[in-house]
Amino acid sequence: MSIKAQQQDIIEEFDLFEDWMDKYEHLISLGKSLPLIDPQFKTDDYIIKGCQSKVWLHGALEDQYVVFTADSDAIITKGIVSVLIRAFSQATPQEILEANTDFIKAIGLSDHLSPTRANGLVSMIRQMKLYAMAFQTQLNA
Repeated sequence: MSIKAQQQDIIEEFDLFEDWMDKYEHLISLGKSLPLIDPQFKTDDYIIKGCQSKVWLHGALEDQYVVFTADSDAIITKGIVSVLIRAFSQATPQEILEANTDFIKAIGLSDHLSPTRANGLVSMIRQMKLYAMAFQTQLNA
């Protein structure tokens, strides 16, 4: 499924909830269902700088596709990173680099996060794009 189609699915899923408390509950449930990251990647080398809570993100290139895994010590943040993984994982590095993040505004997330969580969100996206850039360079070598 393309990034755009995945993002559209996320938008439609969040549109099912009218109240932001319900959307937060949904984020929490997404965080709880996030597959566990391999413990070897829960080190300082994989912590995303710029997040108030601890967020570990690992990217791997598998058959030309980027696969992300992550974890966080904060449940809302874990939900946010799970949405980003859903949007960008299993895509090519080029697709990730070209993808926009308008879906975040469309689901209302950017309007309902504290400034520190919003900074963390930007840092998570930046790190995902950096992984994609590194993998794209590797593929072009």
